[in-house]
Amino acid sequence: MAARGEPRPFRVGVSDLAALEAATRAFRALDYRYGGGFCRAPLAALGSWTVVLRKGTVPPRLRRRLCRALADLHNLLAWTEFDSGRDESALRSFGIAAELAVEAGDHDLLANIRYRRGRLHLHRREVDDALAEFEQGRAAARRGPYARTQAILSANEAWAWAMRADEAAALRHLGQAADAFAADSGAAPWARFFDANDLSAMIGTVRVELACTVDPRHAARAIPFLDDAVAAYGPEMSRSRSLTQIMLALGHAVRRDTEAAARVGASAIDAARGVRSVRAEGRLRPLEAVLRDGPPSRDGQALLTRIAEFRAECRAGPETAGDRPQ
Repeated sequence: MAARGEPRPFRVGVSDLAALEAATRAFRALDYRYGGGFCRAPLAALGSWTVVLRKGTVPPRLRRRLCRALADLHNLLAWTEFDSGRDESALRSFGIAAELAVEAGDHDLLANIRYRRGRLHLHRREVDDALAEFEQGRAAARRGPYARTQAILSANEAWAWAMRADEAAALRHLGQAADAFAADSGAAPWARFFDANDLSAMIGTVRVELACTVDPRHAARAIPFLDDAVAAYGPEMSRSRSLTQIMLALGHAVRRDTEAAARVGASAIDAARGVRSVRAEGRLRPLEAVLRDGPPSRDGQALLTRIAEFRAECRAGPETAGDRPQ
């Protein structure tokens, strides 16, 4: 009981948790559609306010639900920080999310946090760190109820091994991802993005990576998967569509089809202008390198010019490309 003159501790009830869960769902939808830069600031403000919930009094029957809801929120906050180029803040938020997931006893959510931390390292091409996170994530996923989470971890491990130029390991993990996805019977909210379309995008992405590191012939096998994924992504998944288009353009460039690379790459850049995410610029670097190393062409030069213009817009500040929903 609070002493006289001291504020009473906040009492957390079902309605508070329902409101927090609904807010996280809404912010997650905005993140998919417009990128983390669009919703990071209000999500961070909400994350700060949740300190009140953590310090409040919670009925024992709601403690695990509270920890799960807070872990989910901080996991999403970390993802938007990563998407905004705030890697160190993202790693701190992932750490908070992991602690809360452990307290909640939610193995599936912990696995998802490990996956997302691994993706941050993969974006920075820190393959050893990424593989360590994915391995820990798979261990957590095996204790959880959903095969889909194991599919997510396996697909991303495949990408990491492709970066390492280990073709056998990459293809083995792709097979494991497909098998786990086929055995799936559901998913938690934080993993529902990974549907059959996203699996196709990952298969194509891994094949393009192998085309760059092992054998260009992988590009031909990647393109149908990436074509299907790009065609199926709707406006609610604008960031995924743009990033997948960049991989598709890279696949065409590896095959020396600069006309197709320029067409798809220009579309990817146009889409990226409506998404507040630093990841598009990072994904464009391998495409740029392949175009520069290949034989000169008018289409290739036109795409290089577009990439340079997009990069300049991104670096100019928040009033330019990639910072506002279109």
